[in-house]
Amino acid sequence: MIGTTGASPPQGASLHLSIEGLRNTKGAVMLCLTRQQAFLKCAEDPGRLSRTISAASARSIDIKGVPPGEWSLLLVHDENRNGKLDKMMGMPREGFGFSRNPVIRFGPPSYGDVRFALPPGGSSQSVKVKYLL
Repeated sequence: MIGTTGASPPQGASLHLSIEGLRNTKGAVMLCLTRQQAFLKCAEDPGRLSRTISAASARSIDIKGVPPGEWSLLLVHDENRNGKLDKMMGMPREGFGFSRNPVIRFGPPSYGDVRFALPPGGSSQSVKVKYLL
């Protein structure tokens, strides 16, 4: 029998992500969970949870230890692994997605379109990656 003495389970909830529509397995998928005040500005949120995962293995992801509450998720398919969403004339050249899969018109969605509640028991989100170019 293997004991768990000294190991404690991660605090917080678990978020299961299903990612659909990656056009290839090149590069990485960058994920960022943020609160309202930092929506679309991941680096500015001290409470953010971010991950970078190989695109080849990014179809199903579990993020554990997420504090329950209201969150938004931003995803970028960083095909060239340069750590940012590349744009051409203001339009994204790489894939992107958001929690709750809002309709994308002119510009990014509002926080109200992408926010979701993460209860203490955990939750799931399915994100469809969109490519404009």
